[in-house]
Amino acid sequence: MTVKTRFAPSPTGYLHIGGARTALFSWLYAKSNKGQFILRIEDTDTERSTQEAVDVILEGMQWLGLNHDEGPFYQSQRSERYTQILQQLLDSDQAYYCYCSKEELDELREGQMSRKEKPRYNQKCRHLTAPPEGKEEVKPVIRFKTDNDGSVTINDLIKGTTVVNNSELDDLIIARSDGTPTYNFVVVVDDLDMGLSHIIRGDDHYNNTPRQMNILKALGAELPQYAHLPMILDEKGAKLSKRHGAANLLNYREQGYLPQALLNYLVRLGWSHGDQEIFTIDEMIQLFDLKDVNQSPSAINPEKLLWLNQEYIKNMPPAEIVPHLQYHMKKLNINWDLGPTLEDLIPALAERSKTLVELAENSRYFYEDFDQYEEKAAKKNLKTNAIDGLQTLLENLQKLENWELEPLHKVVNDSAEQLNVKMGKIAQPLRVSITGRSASPSIDITMKLIGKDRTLNRIKNAISYINSLA
Repeated sequence: MTVKTRFAPSPTGYLHIGGARTALFSWLYAKSNKGQFILRIEDTDTERSTQEAVDVILEGMQWLGLNHDEGPFYQSQRSERYTQILQQLLDSDQAYYCYCSKEELDELREGQMSRKEKPRYNQKCRHLTAPPEGKEEVKPVIRFKTDNDGSVTINDLIKGTTVVNNSELDDLIIARSDGTPTYNFVVVVDDLDMGLSHIIRGDDHYNNTPRQMNILKALGAELPQYAHLPMILDEKGAKLSKRHGAANLLNYREQGYLPQALLNYLVRLGWSHGDQEIFTIDEMIQLFDLKDVNQSPSAINPEKLLWLNQEYIKNMPPAEIVPHLQYHMKKLNINWDLGPTLEDLIPALAERSKTLVELAENSRYFYEDFDQYEEKAAKKNLKTNAIDGLQTLLENLQKLENWELEPLHKVVNDSAEQLNVKMGKIAQPLRVSITGRSASPSIDITMKLIGKDRTLNRIKNAISYINSLA
């Protein structure tokens, strides 16, 4: 059997962290079994679905690198197929027209609840062959004719086996009075037509599963295997709010997270492989199995995500980080062609950058000159007693022909010995002079990346700045 999974978001809101984890687990299961992964946009809710949300879903999936083998398919483009299957169910006496009004159904429900009965449709219209008297002009809904006897057995790959009696289920509405099909019906038709072998989705869909299985059986379909992922909770164990992850997934990109780090974070929300914390994509594909997914909900941990992100910034090949860093440098209007290559810059700033936003902000002085210093840094380091050190450094650096790390380190060290001071006494004023701030990578790396001409000019500017204070 060829494994075929899907991710089927509804564009009534943005792709969020829970949806992204569902997409990842579905994608990983397909890839780990050399199967196929389908993307389907469930946009039948025309009032709430928006093109903006569709675009964000597609952009988010692309950013994460969760590429689909088929699709994207759009339910809004499959209405003829849904109509065809609705008619098939009506013709085979597995569905029927229901003419009951909302008022009648509300009255039925209230009566059942007052008697402490489970609310369900009483099948009043189940055996009608024509509209009831006085309702000839009523536009009926279509209900699926659920067996009154028997049961549905759900062999969930995560939750285990559950048996649901058909008597607990309703005669589900599968088409509204205006003819539009309902969610539980179109999902079944899509899953059938697309040949899905495994349905991996959130726990919130679990109650839909026996109803959907009954429709599949009525259509003579081979049932897929189901796996329902437990919920993701916030740090306090409550349902996710927009502030804690239920908002637009692309907010993580804006905050400077690498997609690889976010995928690593997501895969550990409910899945584990021993004590391993960091996984490459290839390792995820090789190791992932639904049997290792926890049944219990997982709680988000923003600090862990931040830690993971910095680990990726420090350890990923810089060339793979470059396009993501360029995104943030563009937003800051930093022209990376006017200084060191980004592949050289990233390792220098990785230890001081938990996010790509920080890395981009910390990179500015490598590409742009400045006319202001950090106030505290200048007040402490750019004083009259720093001029001798800066002047000596300027003279010695001007003579240097090989602008590489070892010679640069030697010049700073020799200059300190020449003045009979500790290296820090001249290195820190030098750092503030050439970066405008008190923190940077090691001084030799900083000078190497800034370049000779800029370094010398900035030392001259710092000397002039100190003299102007006298």
